Amino acid sequence: MEGRVPEDLAVVVDADGAIMVWSDGARRLLGYEPAELLGRPVTDLLAAGLPESTRRHAADGRRWAGEVALRHRDGDRVVVRLQGTPLLDAEGRRLWLVTGTVPVYRPARAEHGSLPLWDLTLAQLPVPVAVYDRDARLVAANEIMTEVMGRSEEEMRGLTLWEIEPNPPFDTYDRLQREVLRTGEMIFHEEHGKAPGETRPHAWSMFLSPLKDEAGAVQGMSATVFDTTEQYWGRRRLAVLNEASVRIGSTLDVTRTAEELAEVAVAGGFADFVTVDLLESVTRGDEPGPLPPDTPVSVRRTAQRSVLEGCPESVVASGGTARYPVGTLPLRTLGAERGARHRPGDPELREWLRASPGRAETVSKYMIHSVMMVPLRARGVTLGLVHFLRHRTPEWFSEDDLLLAEEIVARAAVSVDNARRYTRERRTALALQRSLLPERPPELAAVDVAYRYLPTGAGADIGGDWFDVIPLSGSRVALVVGDVVGHGIQASATMGRLRTAVRTLADVDLAPDELLTQLDDLVIRLDREEGPEARGAQEASGQVGATCLYAVYDPVSRRCTMARAGHPAPALVPPGGEARFLDLPAGPPLGLGGLPFEAAEVRLEENSLLVLYTDGLIEAPDHDIEVGIGLLHRALSGPAGTLDETCDRVLRTVLTGRPEDDIVLMLARTAVLDAGKVRTWRLPPEPTAVARARKMAGEQLAEWGLTEAEFATELIVSELVTNALRYGGAPIELRLIRDSTLICEVSDGSSTAPHLRRARVFDEGGRGLLLVAQLAERWGSRQTATGKTIWAEQPLPAGM
Repeated sequence: MEGRVPEDLAVVVDADGAIMVWSDGARRLLGYEPAELLGRPVTDLLAAGLPESTRRHAADGRRWAGEVALRHRDGDRVVVRLQGTPLLDAEGRRLWLVTGTVPVYRPARAEHGSLPLWDLTLAQLPVPVAVYDRDARLVAANEIMTEVMGRSEEEMRGLTLWEIEPNPPFDTYDRLQREVLRTGEMIFHEEHGKAPGETRPHAWSMFLSPLKDEAGAVQGMSATVFDTTEQYWGRRRLAVLNEASVRIGSTLDVTRTAEELAEVAVAGGFADFVTVDLLESVTRGDEPGPLPPDTPVSVRRTAQRSVLEGCPESVVASGGTARYPVGTLPLRTLGAERGARHRPGDPELREWLRASPGRAETVSKYMIHSVMMVPLRARGVTLGLVHFLRHRTPEWFSEDDLLLAEEIVARAAVSVDNARRYTRERRTALALQRSLLPERPPELAAVDVAYRYLPTGAGADIGGDWFDVIPLSGSRVALVVGDVVGHGIQASATMGRLRTAVRTLADVDLAPDELLTQLDDLVIRLDREEGPEARGAQEASGQVGATCLYAVYDPVSRRCTMARAGHPAPALVPPGGEARFLDLPAGPPLGLGGLPFEAAEVRLEENSLLVLYTDGLIEAPDHDIEVGIGLLHRALSGPAGTLDETCDRVLRTVLTGRPEDDIVLMLARTAVLDAGKVRTWRLPPEPTAVARARKMAGEQLAEWGLTEAEFATELIVSELVTNALRYGGAPIELRLIRDSTLICEVSDGSSTAPHLRRARVFDEGGRGLLLVAQLAERWGSRQTATGKTIWAEQPLPAGM
């Protein structure tokens, strides 16, 4: 560049293109004298053709501006920035005033025809480009850049960006430019915002590059700007979609999944207000059927979210129900394959709004201007409808927005359906488990019982924990707590089978260690029978397992016999004493086989508190089992209260968060049967003992005021004592117990179990136990340390 064109550069051209006036500035620039050019066509001065935009404006008689390559008198080519202004002479003929007040330069390198290649590139690049000198002042800008800036090149030439536009973000651009000029390093910068008169944000990517001479010195810089609005919005949509993939479906809870969908759509700036309506069958976990034609549909507002604090006054509150009448827009969209966009002026939407004054008032109050409805569908089944609304965001929903909404909703629908299926399975497993557990502990003279059963939280499957309180013969009671390996319906079913087996074995009056041995065999058989076909290929042999604690308490002797199979040891709180954990032989878990179980006997004081529980109470992810045991010990060491109060105190103290496994806690406060309600006699092993036993039993019944039961009791005593004398051996003992029933027990030194058989007509024996079975409500036998005991129970007379 050789300087600036003088301010008086001016040429007047007539309508035919002939030069009428040639100024002195033009002479100095191109070397032509006026006499050489006056009357000649101005095209003689052109070194190349006029730019297309310049020819178009000139042909239309409009003011034009552009860079034009002219021929110097000595043959050089000079590129000049000219502008043409249309004039009229006195006779109304068109003239052109062509002036030049811009820098000019003479290209000295490669040319294309007569116009320099780099100038052609600058002018014809389809992106905004500007060139700045070493002082960050504008030297040149192509036409696209002037359109972006909203100013002509003449207005901006020689000014810095801050002088052109002293407002943000131009201060940032100016700083970046000076950094490029100082360091000689290119800078890439991204900017997004709203252009003047635009409502939708635009985005630009700028490359600020240094211009260096042959010595490497920075002589200026160039700025190239790319409109990346579509890429920007594409990234925004991709970010929302990615956020949806990460956040939606974090739990197997239908309501929480719907809330996550609404939160993602609002937090990502996609919508200003979102509601999620699910079919009521979906919220219950049921299988949704096909939508019935021409039938209204009831939905539940499962979630809603707004950019405002709280939510706009929605016609339906969260958790409430709504009804989609026949023929309305939501019902039609609910049954459609795709969603739809609407504006308040659309007839369909206007009809929907008119149907509810409250809905129309909300739309008007918050100036909701764009609505999308997208059906929530998964695996070919419709689950609900999602509403996306905009009122703070000025842009309407576009077709790309609809595609994004459908993608988000489709991903969320799979999570909702998974949560629905899980809810159904969990509800089934929980119902099965609760049906297999005792509804309430029986009222017994031996113990007073309270319990708490806590299934796992919503994020996990139901486990196989169980408990039971089983009345036994002789006013004794069995306390059982167990835990099946695994979760879900399979674990609940296994738990039910084990609980039934325990009750059956308890009726046989097996000792605790023998009962666990039988139960261990049962678990092994279940494991062999239920192979991969029944439990799934991932659950191989050995997956059916359980732990169990079985305790039998006798309120007469105050002895408690216990055995455990891999189960946590129980705790004992004596009256007025400190809690301690009983040191019982651990025993292997059920299902291993081949290992013995050992029983231990403890003598309990009256009003002792026996605490049985499953491992879910003391095990937690945030602490070791020793910590849980310590917390349980602290809870049990508190002041004595009712059993229910103690249960609640234990749970409050021990549980530090939501349990990740089922929890069973059972408290049993022991009682002692009053001595006046128990009478025991030692009988000699001789025939006269039968009559003596009948006499003593009758006298005791008379003392208790149970003379109505005297006849039946004497018959039972007679048969049982006779059976002991004939088939058993010493020592022979008779015991009567008055509890909720009248219990008669005869013990002998033989372990041979009696068998009930029916005597034929001419048989002399075989009728004794049959007679006992007819007179008693229940009867049976149990093994003891010295032999066996045969017992029979009779109901007490009415009013006793």
